[in-house]
Amino acid sequence: MIIKKVELSAVAVAPSGYPNIGYPEVALAGRSNVGKSSLINKMLNRKALARISGTPGKTRTINFYNVNDEMHIVDLPGYGYAKVSKVEKEKWGGIIETYLHSREELKMLVQLVDIRHEPSADDKLMYSWIKQRNLPTVIVATKADKVSRNQMFKNLSIVKKALGVTEDDRFVLFSSETGQGREELWSIFEEICIPHQL
Repeated sequence: MIIKKVELSAVAVAPSGYPNIGYPEVALAGRSNVGKSSLINKMLNRKALARISGTPGKTRTINFYNVNDEMHIVDLPGYGYAKVSKVEKEKWGGIIETYLHSREELKMLVQLVDIRHEPSADDKLMYSWIKQRNLPTVIVATKADKVSRNQMFKNLSIVKKALGVTEDDRFVLFSSETGQGREELWSIFEEICIPHQL
């Protein structure tokens, strides 16, 4: 994918704020601090388009990034951050759930998990929900540069087993530091979202 244009086209907490352009959308879901902002910046060749915070749980809105006037990459609020109140967690959950249930433009969900850790109860819940929706899915294991090759294969097996990943699921190892997985992920996005001319 050659990135010619990128812009933040909408920030929303409810359907009334969603863009109504009709572009196909790929949504990113994952725990707070799993590396969503870093992945977005790497994918879009921008250093600080998505703000990276030292404090997990900062993304409290749904952010829509317009790519080349062809598609949106949608950054959902991170889930599972322990230091926010139950009320706040439920509010974020509602924001995510409303988007996932109501958005016709949603073509694929990308679930991010940290390769260094076993998936959490929230990760398993999200994966289970995705499978019930029957949405095309990519599981992206982030921070691939942080583990050795041997550890990576061991951890991959743990992640896949914990989530119950099926043969149909695509799985991409990603590093925002080295760019590993970037091209593979773009080819999946293009296949799902961008009509090919015959």
